[in-house]
Amino acid sequence: MTMRVREFAVDLRTPLSTAADDIERREGFLVAVDVAGETGVGEATPLPGWTESLEDCRDALAGLTEGDAEGAAAGDPKSALEDGALADAPAARHAVSLAVADARARAAGRPLAAALATDPHTSLPVNATLGDDDPEATVEAAETAVESGYDCLKLKVGARDPTDDVARLRAVREAVGPDVALRADANAAWDRWAADRFLDSVEELGLDLDYLEQPLPADELDGHAVLRRLHDTPIALDESLSAVAPERALASNAADVLVCKPMALGGPDRVRDLAARARDAGVAVVVTTTIDAVVARLGALHVAASLPGDRAHGLATASLLDADLAADPAPVREGRMRVPDGPGLGIDVDALFR
Repeated sequence: MTMRVREFAVDLRTPLSTAADDIERREGFLVAVDVAGETGVGEATPLPGWTESLEDCRDALAGLTEGDAEGAAAGDPKSALEDGALADAPAARHAVSLAVADARARAAGRPLAAALATDPHTSLPVNATLGDDDPEATVEAAETAVESGYDCLKLKVGARDPTDDVARLRAVREAVGPDVALRADANAAWDRWAADRFLDSVEELGLDLDYLEQPLPADELDGHAVLRRLHDTPIALDESLSAVAPERALASNAADVLVCKPMALGGPDRVRDLAARARDAGVAVVVTTTIDAVVARLGALHVAASLPGDRAHGLATASLLDADLAADPAPVREGRMRVPDGPGLGIDVDALFR
């Protein structure tokens, strides 16, 4: 098995403001591997806080292509996955795992989703993501999204006082009506007191959140479990899945929903494994990107399509980028993304490496 790596950078149209930081640019690596006579492609786009740093990702991929000291044979990505050589570099592992899965699906002449599951979805609902902004701008963005066909919106919260975030959500709910699902993502910004204030107000006002995502710091599983017991609003975990073992997060009774980022978890195989365990525990799964380029977005789409359920996923992030690495074969239309029906990911590998 041979492997090629190409470094890239893509800018966002405008910075995405979250409680954790402003995201202005995404940098990463494309990885191509040859398996069984076919070439598959993967992407590593690190996001510190969820994955290793760009520098550590670069080092992990370089060590792999040179045959690292952890037991991976030179140029043998599959061996590295099995031997754990990329255990501390989930974005790098994601690239290799996705590339291998893509190559195998291409060799079988099947879309990746169909190679992963016997009866995958052919299209999926997706949520629009609205960054932190004042109520007027948030309402304008929400109305634009709904007019274009979205029926699920995720609002970034946590960068301001909970009272102000409740006002933003109330304004959006009044603008879009009761039939649009609303999610709120605090990116681990609050303590228990602030999260309680927020949830008390949301529930008193009847704003009916689909879920509140990661209200507390990532390692505070007990606190999230308490919020679940005290409030009716479902709680979702995201950052916690990168901070602690996902199995521990699942066993903690801290979540109604797991927000699974293939990039942060280390590849499509790990997402599917975790999703199966979550399903057995009665916990829902939503697949999201880490504001990735087209290859990783397609990988996340295929993985989401391979899972049961009809919940909206967080995959509609292409519009956040000023430019991409290639034309997107799965654009959002009327709030849905159609899974490409060509072999593998459904994208031209050679065009990505020209």
